[in-house]
Amino acid sequence: MDNDGNLKLPLFDHDKYDDAYIAEILREVKSVAIIGASANAVRPSYFVTKYMIAKGYAVFPVNPGQAGKEILGRPVSATLADLPQPVDMVDIFRASDAVPGVTDEILAMPVLPKVVWMQLTVRHDASAERLQEAGIKVVMNRCPKIEYARLSGEIGWSGVNSRRISSRKPMMRTGYQSFGIVAQSDDSDT
Repeated sequence: MDNDGNLKLPLFDHDKYDDAYIAEILREVKSVAIIGASANAVRPSYFVTKYMIAKGYAVFPVNPGQAGKEILGRPVSATLADLPQPVDMVDIFRASDAVPGVTDEILAMPVLPKVVWMQLTVRHDASAERLQEAGIKVVMNRCPKIEYARLSGEIGWSGVNSRRISSRKPMMRTGYQSFGIVAQSDDSDT
């Protein structure tokens, strides 16, 4: 209910994302700011940064403790306001209670990103609503590395169930062991 007592429906169901929604985001996004990117090679944010770079995304690490240094050869910015150029997606590696502050930073950017992605265990519905009202797509409690690997079929290389069964030959794209994400004409083979 809103303040006037009217029924207010959610803008989007963040409990379940359609594969087409995720695939479209991962195909269209070209540049990603990773908030909370780590220089520590055993941290998940480091793995995601490395993977996204390997898949051809322009990655901009954001970490005030590493500002002025480099992570995986990429210069680190202290805040989103310090980014050298606009980005298509902001990936949040912060606790859920930090998301409202990050949302404020995002909405203050001169050029808004197309997507805000919150990593596994990170969810903040009120912030998601604010972002969506500004025209930004939101994904919560998901990892772009895992979703890319699942949708491209790469995750099966390590024996993980991708939840997709297909007799179609994977379509290779350029790059090291990279299938890429291809548009599916229908989901009749899933």
